[in-house]
Amino acid sequence: MNSHKGPIALLGTSADPPTCGHEALLKGLLTLFPHVATWASDNPKKQHKQSLKTRHDLLNSLVKAINNPRLELVQELSSPWSVDTLEKATRKWPRTKFIFVIGSDLAKEVPSWANAQSLLKKTSLGIAPREGWPMNQKDLDQLKSLGGTIYVLPLKIPSSSSSSIQAKPLITQIPSSILPILKNQKLYGLSNNCQ
Repeated sequence: MNSHKGPIALLGTSADPPTCGHEALLKGLLTLFPHVATWASDNPKKQHKQSLKTRHDLLNSLVKAINNPRLELVQELSSPWSVDTLEKATRKWPRTKFIFVIGSDLAKEVPSWANAQSLLKKTSLGIAPREGWPMNQKDLDQLKSLGGTIYVLPLKIPSSSSSSIQAKPLITQIPSSILPILKNQKLYGLSNNCQ
């Protein structure tokens, strides 16, 4: 799969664990873009509960359950630094346009990322609105001032978050495709005794 028509949406996530929000976002991106690439990554600003391998396996289970040939888990893109991920994607898919996708909760953080200006000049940024995280014009203006081409994506992503599941496992926020895995492996405080 080395040549694609149209832009590829790039979505990295800590997937600690993947939530219904991740599932909704991946499905939503498939309605907007001809190809979506995702991967599990380490976020230098977070303490992760599970290993990168475990988080990759969980995300892989979610991708397989979505079962769309235009959605691909490309773990080799993983890096704690988005600008490194973009360089890897450019080597993998030369002469391809990319949309680097984040949730609206991260829009305020992007300017503090390593080499944020370089990243924003090399690719477009797609912001997916998450419930509970409204878009702030000031944040958008700051991203544009760094040279970014910003798209607010016409999606509405539920407010489920990995950190809230870590604090208190809410089964309603966990995709049905990964819930049995979490229970069997007793991850995030879940077990087969949980209802």
